[in-house]
Amino acid sequence: MRKEFWAGYILVALFVILSLLRQNYEFVGYALFIVPFLILLHYTDRWFSYSPLALWGFVAWMLLHLCGGLVMIGDTRLYDLILIPLIGDPYFVLKYDQFLHFYCYVVMALLLGSVVLFAAKKETSPWLLGTLIALAAAGIGSINEIIEFGMVIFLNNQGVGGYTNTAIDIVANFIGAVAGAILFLKR
Repeated sequence: MRKEFWAGYILVALFVILSLLRQNYEFVGYALFIVPFLILLHYTDRWFSYSPLALWGFVAWMLLHLCGGLVMIGDTRLYDLILIPLIGDPYFVLKYDQFLHFYCYVVMALLLGSVVLFAAKKETSPWLLGTLIALAAAGIGSINEIIEFGMVIFLNNQGVGGYTNTAIDIVANFIGAVAGAILFLKR
C-alpha cells in the first residue's frame, strides 16, 4: 500500500478518536464521510495511478480540514480565523475556511485529472479536458456543501455558517477547481 494511503487512514483514525474525546460529533461525521472517499481513491489507484502530489495534497487537505474544526486559536475556531481581511462584514473574506475550500478543489481537480486522462485514451482538446476536470471537481464541491447542510439538520449545529458562508464556499470551490484543472494541464 502506498504511503499516502497509510497516512490518510491513520490521520482519519486519530481525528475520529480526538473528535470523540472532545465530543465534537460534527467532525466525527466529517471524518466518517472522508473514509469512503479515501477507500475509493485507494481502490481506484490501480487504474488511475494518482500522482503523489495529488494524494499527498489530499492527505494535507484532510489534516487541514480536521484541524479547522478542532483547533482553537484563543476563542476562535481555526475555520473562523480571518487570514487576510480582504472584505469585511458580512462576507469576511479571506477566512481559513475559504482558503481551505479553494485548496481542496485544487486537489480534487488533480485527482480527477487522472481519471479524465484514463478515460480520454484518444487525443483530446486541452480545453475539453480542463473543462471536464474543473466541472467534476466543482461537482464534488456541491456534495461537500450538502454534507455541511446535513450536519446542520441532523446535529442541529449551526457551526458551518449560513447562506452567505455556503455561497462563498461554492465560489471558493469553483475557483479552486479551475486552478487545479489549469495546474493539471500544465503538468
